[in-house]
Amino acid sequence: VQLQASGGGLVQAGGSLRISCAASGRTFSNYHMGWFRQAPGKQRDFVAAITWSGGRTYYADSVKGRFTISRANARNTVYLQMNSLKPEDTAVYYCAADQVRFGVEEGAYNYWGQGTKVTVSS
Repeated sequence: VQLQASGGGLVQAGGSLRISCAASGRTFSNYHMGWFRQAPGKQRDFVAAITWSGGRTYYADSVKGRFTISRANARNTVYLQMNSLKPEDTAVYYCAADQVRFGVEEGAYNYWGQGTKVTVSS
């Protein structure tokens, strides 16, 4: 499956942004999906994940209550709605997919998109 993330940009602290990840090439609804982010000079960290059906979601503590992951299988797209953004949310956001594993580790995902940059100004 090929993944294309989009929707990043510049937003002020306290604002909102929704980023998307479009999938192609395979049956999207067969894949668990995750979002990760990498801030400048830091390692890539888990943000959120959703099962193939959308029935289960999981969030990093740092974004819980502010971010929402969702998916539209008919559109082959997964979303990350980000509210109450903080400067520390500034990062390149990556989407990832896997048919079997669902989790918070990078190694749980076999397929990765190219990333979309989110910058939160203070």
